[in-house]
Amino acid sequence: MFKYYLLLSFLFVTARIPMRILHGLAWVWGATLYTLPNRARDTTLRNLRACFPDLSNAEISRLAKESLTSTASTAMEMGKSWMLPIDKTCSLVTQTEGLEEFKQAAGGKQGIILLAPHLSNWEIFGLYVCQNIESTFMYQPPKLPALDRLLQRTRSRGGMKLAPADRKGVSMVLKALQRGEMVGVLPDQVPNDEGGEFSKFFGEQALTMTLVSKLVARSQARVFCGFVVRLPKGKGFKLTIREADQAIYDEELLASVRGLNKSVEDCVLMAVEQYQWEYKRFRRQPDGKKFY
Repeated sequence: MFKYYLLLSFLFVTARIPMRILHGLAWVWGATLYTLPNRARDTTLRNLRACFPDLSNAEISRLAKESLTSTASTAMEMGKSWMLPIDKTCSLVTQTEGLEEFKQAAGGKQGIILLAPHLSNWEIFGLYVCQNIESTFMYQPPKLPALDRLLQRTRSRGGMKLAPADRKGVSMVLKALQRGEMVGVLPDQVPNDEGGEFSKFFGEQALTMTLVSKLVARSQARVFCGFVVRLPKGKGFKLTIREADQAIYDEELLASVRGLNKSVEDCVLMAVEQYQWEYKRFRRQPDGKKFY
């Protein structure tokens, strides 16, 4: 419980610190991570070199530093994501693109699947986009019960429902789609063997979830992909939503899974430096070889 109360204190304090100061602290954190040997830096560099083989060492180094700083910024912003009143959290989004088309689609009778990659601050993205929309987001419950209660309380304060990433949760989101509601999924996590197929992600084989493709097949839902990008000088975020790659609707499972990865790639390419390259996306390989 000590770690939980330490986290809670961190969240309360950072919720009240101006964004520019938080980002300054994140810059120091990111620079430290890049300078000192650690797993986050090594994973970031390995991922970037594999996914962008045509970039120079200097370009890879720059992207790695910016990605580490962006991930640190997301952590520093968590207090503002979770602890502020919902209207103050949502006011951090100062620009939008594609939001009106998405709202029109969400207001119809057809179910909506919203893909939210680990790009910039996905917590703020989810809270903002779910306003006044019946929505259910899948999540991985933490092992600490107190932290799980905190997650459920903070993420649901805008009306969002949470579904655990298990069979019960899958049943919940399928029923929500069949009712014409919106379902949110983090599409770039490594699934278990039963829930994934290998597909190319930036040219590398990645075990990719089949859940979205199967939900589309069973519900005929429309799929969108969205994210926020952190603006300079603490001026908030720009939110972007666009329809997913059309291949995601393909009846052939592997083609649909490839469409899922292509949808995420298109988002990442709009802000490569703010993607969470610290995640071991390629830790599972079809030949059993070690990637990291």
